[in-house]
Amino acid sequence: MEPKKTALYDIHRRHGGKIIDFAGYMMPVQYRGIMDEHRRVRDTVGLFDVSHMGEFEISGPNAAAFLQMMTTNNVNKLDIKQVQYSTMCYDDGGIVDDLLVYRYPDKYMMVVNASNLKKDFSWLQQHLMDGVELKNRSDEFSLLAIQGRNAIDVLRKLTRIDLDAIDTYWFAQAELSGVDMMIARTGYTGEDGFELMFDRNNSAGVWESVMAAGEAFDIEPIGLGARDTLRLEVGYCLYGNDIDKDTHPLEAGLGWITKLKKGDFIGRDAILEAKEKGLKRKLVGFRYDERSFPRKGYGIYSQEEQIGVVTSGTFSPMLGVSIGMGYVDKAYADVDTDIDIDIRGKRKRARVTKLPFYDRPY
Repeated sequence: MEPKKTALYDIHRRHGGKIIDFAGYMMPVQYRGIMDEHRRVRDTVGLFDVSHMGEFEISGPNAAAFLQMMTTNNVNKLDIKQVQYSTMCYDDGGIVDDLLVYRYPDKYMMVVNASNLKKDFSWLQQHLMDGVELKNRSDEFSLLAIQGRNAIDVLRKLTRIDLDAIDTYWFAQAELSGVDMMIARTGYTGEDGFELMFDRNNSAGVWESVMAAGEAFDIEPIGLGARDTLRLEVGYCLYGNDIDKDTHPLEAGLGWITKLKKGDFIGRDAILEAKEKGLKRKLVGFRYDERSFPRKGYGIYSQEEQIGVVTSGTFSPMLGVSIGMGYVDKAYADVDTDIDIDIRGKRKRARVTKLPFYDRPY
């Protein structure tokens, strides 16, 4: 099947984006370079096209009950215009996907990972209950992320709404650049910022207006490469690396979005059983001072015993050290524990580190 293109594909090409096939979409992995783009987001502001993400609409009288059964977080705690980070699990506690749930006055929206879009929608369809209407609206919307300390300064030029009044993990429905859209104070970088969801027919105009408004802050388009290094510096999980069908939320450090006391949900019994038996492994962060990349799949050792495996790794542009995450046997999961990373047959001494690796200084 030929990869899809977002509504901004031609703009990415004009900006010199290096295009790759990612999750069935032709997406820019970088423009000027991953390191430079990473620092731009940390220093001022960057603009991401994340329109490849999936958007599902859930409505009807039993919409809340349905989402309460399908997700691990407590949907009943959501106020109108609030956003919730959550996961969906299989019966055995393995993770189907991590996602965001948005509560509107008359419906819910769910934003899921592009690589899991079809699988997630099928999973929801399989468990659909009476009184619930489920729509896949992914092809109708564009989704932009404006991330960085100056993101709010850029968007203030383009909307009359009080952006300061939107707290983190809340959203507003308002006009920006003359287009009605959802403006959420969310992101995947660890920086302050906003995500904009709107009709894809308005994509080029919104993109260009944000870029023009951001010129004073040296705004740049940012590719998927820097999106990955940014999220890793702040210890955010990536589906397919740090979480998947073979990991459950508690061992992935996602107990804070797994509400075992809320009542029944898919995977609850298995997760509860794992908790009662005690975790056998945990997802940890680690770092070492040499400039080499700990890749997914590299072994983690204590002396000659393999105690785990790397799930994500990079060289941190902000810290100047190599960082990574991986699952290790619980006995080696404490902060400051020394471990060895096997990098192409050579061992690098690393140390388990408290997450996040990087804290924004504002």
